[in-house]
Amino acid sequence: MSDKRDYYEVLGVDRSAPPEEIKKIYRQLARQYHPDVSDAPDAETRFKEINEAYGVLSDAEKRAAYDRFGHAGLGNAGGFGDFGFRDPFEIFEEVFGRGFGFRTSTRRGPRRGADLRYDLHLPFEEAVFGCEKEIEITRHEICPMCQGSGAEPGTSPVRCSECNGAGQVRRVQRSILGSFVNVTTCPTCQGEGETIPISCSQCGGEKRVYTTRKLSVNIPPGVDHGTQIRLAGEGEMGKRGGPPGNLYVVLAVEPHDVFQRRDDDILVEMQINIAQAALGADIKVPTLEGDEEIPVPPGTQSGTVLRLRNKGVPHLRRNGRGNELVVVRVAVPTKLTHEQQRLFQELGETLEPETTWQEKRSFLDDLREMFGL
Repeated sequence: MSDKRDYYEVLGVDRSAPPEEIKKIYRQLARQYHPDVSDAPDAETRFKEINEAYGVLSDAEKRAAYDRFGHAGLGNAGGFGDFGFRDPFEIFEEVFGRGFGFRTSTRRGPRRGADLRYDLHLPFEEAVFGCEKEIEITRHEICPMCQGSGAEPGTSPVRCSECNGAGQVRRVQRSILGSFVNVTTCPTCQGEGETIPISCSQCGGEKRVYTTRKLSVNIPPGVDHGTQIRLAGEGEMGKRGGPPGNLYVVLAVEPHDVFQRRDDDILVEMQINIAQAALGADIKVPTLEGDEEIPVPPGTQSGTVLRLRNKGVPHLRRNGRGNELVVVRVAVPTKLTHEQQRLFQELGETLEPETTWQEKRSFLDDLREMFGL
């Protein structure tokens, strides 16, 4: 006949006790008789006995066999090291975790809040000259009712009874390989070190609430599509006293009807007639500040680029501006009056033949040649 005590008696629970109650009682007894904290002379023996009982009663199959046949019904099922592991490899999984990595953790400290992103669309002119925009974001902020405690006003969080405020629990496990200490996050307070007896009615104990805020964003002159503006500390609030994250405003610049942007230069195409190209003329061209009259030299060829200095985009966060590049296109008339045809014929008879073959060029070809690409 076995001289072992009844497992239900060891844990002090009824034979019909549910698994949740058995687990709760086991934790209380394990903390009470842990050899590292208990001064009782039989603490080590009691701790071993408690773990052995829990190893059987926490396993449905072993508990059923024990309920029917007592200790004799277990055979060697609960006998490896007298701790009730299902097989020797469970010792390593329990102590070291899967893949033999320690399942240890410490009380979680302050954690920085998450960064947020806001996509802001800008007209071309506002990106060039800068502006100030008001945006609206939604983010977590400290609950105004409980001031971030998570407890209903008039009450306070209390020290966790499971871990005594440490945020972690230590369990010593013994086997034929020796004793192992497994340190894990406290399951009761989830590493916080405290519990909330009455949760705040506004945040439900989460200590934070979703809030919509309006923020002013200063857009400096010269920003481009994809530019990011960082607003420090305007992201999600941190946890456990950690600093807030940042808000990144990502700009999407809308295209312009007339101008094209190349770095800090702007490009515009202008058409002139044959007479203007041959004789020269003063023409009006659009600029970022309005129309401006510029001279077209006599003999200007189609594709010629005229440069207006310091009429482009301001350099971002430094002095100076880019240029405006006016690409001239000579328009050949497709419809002529009889008088115009006569005049062109007379003009053609006085000119030297200049018909030569030339590779077809595009606007991009002219730009590549101009910039040496």
